[in-house]
Amino acid sequence: MPVKNTRAVMIQGTGSNVGKSMLVAGLCRAALRRGLKVAPFKPQNMSNNAAVTVDGGEIGRAQALQARACELEAVTDMNPVLLKPETDTGAQVILHGHAIARAQAGDYAALRPRLLQGVLDSFHRLAKTHDLVIVEGAGSPAEVNLRSRDIANMGFACAAGVPVVLAGDIDRGGVIAQIVGTQAVIEARDAAMIRGFLINKFRGDPRLFDDGFRLIEARTGWPGFGMVPWFDGAHRLPAEDAVDLRMSRGEGLHVVCLTLSRIANFDDLDPLAAEPGLRLTMLKPGKPIPGDADMVIIPGTKSTLGDLAFLRAQGWDQDLAGHVRRGGHVLGVCGGYQMLGRVIRDPLGTDGAAGRTKGLGLLDIETEMAETKRLVRVNGEALGHPVSGYEIHMGQSTGPDCNRPFAHVPGPDGAVSRDGRIMGTYLHGLFADDRFRAAYLERLGVTSQPGYETGVEQTLDELAEHLEAHLDVTAILALAD
Repeated sequence: MPVKNTRAVMIQGTGSNVGKSMLVAGLCRAALRRGLKVAPFKPQNMSNNAAVTVDGGEIGRAQALQARACELEAVTDMNPVLLKPETDTGAQVILHGHAIARAQAGDYAALRPRLLQGVLDSFHRLAKTHDLVIVEGAGSPAEVNLRSRDIANMGFACAAGVPVVLAGDIDRGGVIAQIVGTQAVIEARDAAMIRGFLINKFRGDPRLFDDGFRLIEARTGWPGFGMVPWFDGAHRLPAEDAVDLRMSRGEGLHVVCLTLSRIANFDDLDPLAAEPGLRLTMLKPGKPIPGDADMVIIPGTKSTLGDLAFLRAQGWDQDLAGHVRRGGHVLGVCGGYQMLGRVIRDPLGTDGAAGRTKGLGLLDIETEMAETKRLVRVNGEALGHPVSGYEIHMGQSTGPDCNRPFAHVPGPDGAVSRDGRIMGTYLHGLFADDRFRAAYLERLGVTSQPGYETGVEQTLDELAEHLEAHLDVTAILALAD
């Protein structure tokens, strides 16, 4: 049953990638600026871009950004169910920050009662300790074929009694059909939960859509809360999904990151993308590593062994060998670090089929996978400078190159080759630290631009102001009363 006196409002979307995460982040910061104690909440997320929480679990990275918008530490209750895809049909299921199962798509229905109860428990805890909870849906409520096992959209909204605002994306076209069509296909009880709509990502003169806006209101009977122009500062906030990965706008040192099939925690790269003194290329599958690359990054991945095979299928192993022969630098992060070694052993089949797999051989280390996942925030020193970050991985790496650790946090982390050009680390988020980023880039001849974290804060404020200027934020928040 819904909690009495719960103040909450939910943003659902007409589809994936319509900007729900950013809308919630902006509304959270707007509510905070109005003096409310506000918290973000997403019942279920599907992403390999995870954050380590202060209570020792993991949640979707977008909810960590939303927590920051609320000036809160991220906790597992903000995203109680996280699905981390491992194959095209299977995912690791995270409940309250910790893995409970590996499930195929067809197995998920059996887990629904347990997951829904976990979702409601988390929501109720947040609701009891905050003035307002702003909830983000997932995908679209129009996926009515999934309604019977839904806990992310109307399944949650109905169970918790939370009013919904439906967001459409005009940039992709067909926004009238998006919103009117959603009402046409969902059940009447679900449609009754929707109290209005908004339109996101408008470019141009908004007056040109006045007739369309009124048509949607007339066809649906839902009031419109406004039309949000394209927010130019979006690129300064961590990307919520791998489809949002962008090339950088800088020039100079050429840094190439391999876009693995299960790339994870890719917002590690956001501070580099913001640097004007380097050019970051997100290399797509099927493309060779450019000959002018100065540094190649092998990023984190949800499946080290699966993406090692994927890397080899692209011919990137041969390209990397050539890059190193030419004097290039390589940085492996987490799963990418494990790939750099001589061998990866997986005796329990934790990351795939049990057995032994040959690594890239660029670092003299060996990795053994384990069932236990390490989830921890860390502080320490790297390259002689303070560094902070987090670890989220399974397995341990040992070998001669570990005698030259990448960092001390406070114990030794990672490994460095004898010539210093090949480095590996389990640390995520390290480039967000201005001091470490400056030291790392200085070794490569680049002068870093400080203020990345300050820039994120400024952008969240700008986003809140943007929404206040173009939406009836007062009316949206009043739905929670």
